[in-house]
Order: sequence, then C-alpha cells, then structure tokens
Amino acid sequence: MPRTAAALALSSHPGPSLAVSAVSAVLGIAVGLDPLHVAMLGVAVLLGQLSVGLSNDWIDAARDRAVGRTDKPVAAGLVGVGTVRTASFVTAALAILLTLTLGVPATLAHTVFIVSAWTYNLGLKKTPVSVLPYILSFGLLPMVATLSRPVPAVAAGWAIALGSLLGVAAHFANVLPDLDDDARTGVAGLPHRVGRAASGIVIWGSLAAGGIVAFFGPTGDKTPLQWVGLALTLLLAVSIAVGLRRPPTRLLFQLIIAAALVNVVLLSFSGSRLLA
Repeated sequence: MPRTAAALALSSHPGPSLAVSAVSAVLGIAVGLDPLHVAMLGVAVLLGQLSVGLSNDWIDAARDRAVGRTDKPVAAGLVGVGTVRTASFVTAALAILLTLTLGVPATLAHTVFIVSAWTYNLGLKKTPVSVLPYILSFGLLPMVATLSRPVPAVAAGWAIALGSLLGVAAHFANVLPDLDDDARTGVAGLPHRVGRAASGIVIWGSLAAGGIVAFFGPTGDKTPLQWVGLALTLLLAVSIAVGLRRPPTRLLFQLIIAAALVNVVLLSFSGSRLLA
C-alpha cells in the first residue's frame, strides 16, 4: 500500500499541482475569502490538478513506455494503469464536491477548468489547438476565486487575460523538452508544429505580455511594487529570450517559473481590483 500511494503521488505531477493550488489560495486571500474558504479553495483546486496529472499518466501510459519514461511510475510498472485511472476519477469527483461548499458559480467554473484540462490529455494535445485548454483553464483560475466570495463576482478581464497568457507560456514551456519524444509517438500539438524556435518566442512573448497586463490592467496609481514587478518581468523575459537560443536547460525553466511567479505576485496584490 505505501508503495502504491507513493507511485500515485508521483503520477499526479505533484509539483505543478501544488503550484496551481498555491496560486488559487493566494487569489482567494486577495479577493477577501476567510481562512476556511481559502483552505477549501486551495484543496479543491489541488484535487482537481491531481486528477489532471493522474489522467495524463494513465492516458499516456503506452506512449511513455514506448519512449522509456522510467520517471513515470505507470511506465516503470510501479503502479497499474487501472489504479491510476480510478484515482483520477475519484480525485476529480472530490474536487467538484468540495467546490460545492464554495457555491454553485464557483463549482461550474472549476468544473469547466477541470474538464478543459482533461480534454488536453484525452486528445487535444495532438492537435493544432493544443494550447486552447491551457488558455481556458488558466484564464478561469481567477474566476474560480472571485466566484467563491460570499457574493460571487466575475473576475476582471485583465486578470482573466493574465491567467490565459500564463497558460500559454506554461503549455509551450512544458512541451519544449519533450518535442523529440512526442514526435516519435505521433503527438503533434501546436508547439510541435511551429518548432522549437517559434515556441521559444511564444514563451517569451506571453510572459512579457503578462507582465504588461499585470501592470497596466489594475486601475489606480501604480505602486513601487508594481514598477519593480514590471521591471523584473521584462528583465526575466529578456533573459529567457537569450536562453532560448540554446537547447533548454534547468536554468531556463527556472527563469520561466520566476517570471510567472512575479506575475502571480502582482496579481495577488491587486485585491478588489481583481473584480470586474
């Protein structure tokens, strides 16, 4: 049992799952949720993300075996496909049930978020519109938070746009290291079709655009934090552009994550300006 639990945890893509969950909790704090509802929001989003990660490893099991992905527990034979499939459905159901405690509007938004991410795993990743689930799901994340308020509210357009831009960057950055493996197994999403160089430009452009949206989107006077955030984002974007002239490295992806985090911090400090 402990071995199976550990394998399931690794199959859930825990890093990205925890990161998205943390962002949702930060957004919950920013829009004024009380600690209990912030916790429920964070756990609900975490469960949803775990279901997405588990479904990815279950659906891609044969492909991962074909390319020798020994870092994937299913491909390495550490846990059965059926077990991972069941866990993915259970965590998705729990995510939606827990979100119901935050209200029907938040539940509807979160359900669309999860379904969108699942459609990527189920086949959209192999199409020219592979980026669409990322645009939709990441764009909905601020909305899940604002709709969780005692009086549900729609998120500001700029916050939705920023989420979508971060989703675009996440998609291209996530695929970039696997372009060759994906090509051998018939996966031809948008990054594969435009190539490594163009994908790098998209990552750079979406992060830079995200920084600009995070700065100019909220109304009112700009704070020193916003000015620093804009400068940091643009500096990181330039560093990423330089790094993308070479094969992807760990440092490059750390720079991408850093730029995304700066945008998230700017988003979280917007408070009531996150509301439409």
